[in-house]
Amino acid sequence: MLLTLDLNDARPLHEQVAGAIRRAIADGSIGPGDRLPPARDLADALGINANTVLRALRELRDEGLLEFRRGRGVSVAGRADGRALLVQRVHDLLEEARRYGYRREDVIAILEELP
Repeated sequence: MLLTLDLNDARPLHEQVAGAIRRAIADGSIGPGDRLPPARDLADALGINANTVLRALRELRDEGLLEFRRGRGVSVAGRADGRALLVQRVHDLLEEARRYGYRREDVIAILEELP
């Protein structure tokens, strides 16, 4: 599983990690029953603190995407539901729009102009 973070992104790192895992589940890179690498290994690969990765994993567990099993690690519980994936993509869009100087209201106006 290849995850990348954008250190120029204003979002907290745990949200970026959760978003990357959520996208990997949604696009089928990792599927139901697949085990994730240990949090420490993910943290080392990303160059961040293990507690940051654990916070992201707990968030995804609370969404029902991951299962924690003592002695067996963390595995994917199911596919990302459409709403969770859409929320992540909209969040990414708003972050990109901010980088170009657009506000949330500007993005909404653009969406309302679409057919």
